[in-house]
Amino acid sequence: MKSSLFPLTLFFVLMMTSTACESQKTTQTASQATAKSEPVAGITIDELDESYVGFEKAYLAGGCFWCTEASLDRIKGVADVFSGYAGGEELNPTYKQMGQVGHAEAIVVYFDAKTITYEEILDVFFVAHDPTQLNRQGPDRGKQYRSSIFPLNDEQDKIARAKIAALDASGTFSSKIVTTIEDYYEFYLAEAYHQDYYEDPSNPNQGYVQNVSRPKVEKVMKVFKDRVKEKFLK
Repeated sequence: MKSSLFPLTLFFVLMMTSTACESQKTTQTASQATAKSEPVAGITIDELDESYVGFEKAYLAGGCFWCTEASLDRIKGVADVFSGYAGGEELNPTYKQMGQVGHAEAIVVYFDAKTITYEEILDVFFVAHDPTQLNRQGPDRGKQYRSSIFPLNDEQDKIARAKIAALDASGTFSSKIVTTIEDYYEFYLAEAYHQDYYEDPSNPNQGYVQNVSRPKVEKVMKVFKDRVKEKFLK
């Protein structure tokens, strides 16, 4: 859920520069199918960062970003989560290009390090998806659905590698973790209709949300029930 910290002007630009695109998850009208998908013009991750001064951030990918965005957004200490694209070298990727370029569906998590640590963010991340599935999550197939962590500094890199090693050693998962640790190159915000998609009751594909996204989100809320924000407990 986008907080009041997110400037209304930026959100307006997001809405005005976003158009529909073809997707295995969405049902389009004829007019949507002929529309040209454009990158989110005018808004960069650097500009968004200016609205979250004092917060730390994490770049993560764990399958469909609708699911990971909603899961992390429910945790105390997380200020906001946005969906986007990371891990590829191509400029200005669009949702329609996913699977054709090197980017993964990813999220940026802004969090208060005094309330939740980067390691604890990773704890939630590894519950919110299956890190043992290579280039897929559930019904979604393709490298854009890979499990990846994009460290922003040496400390995050160290923590991420140690977390994966510890989980593998603990036998938490029946198979070895295949999560990659990658350079993020640049993080691009996804089109506006992807933001808060899980929360929007008018989204075009309730079936996917109900059958794929919701079980993941509810699992996170159950495992981390003591850390779920009050507004999501109603």
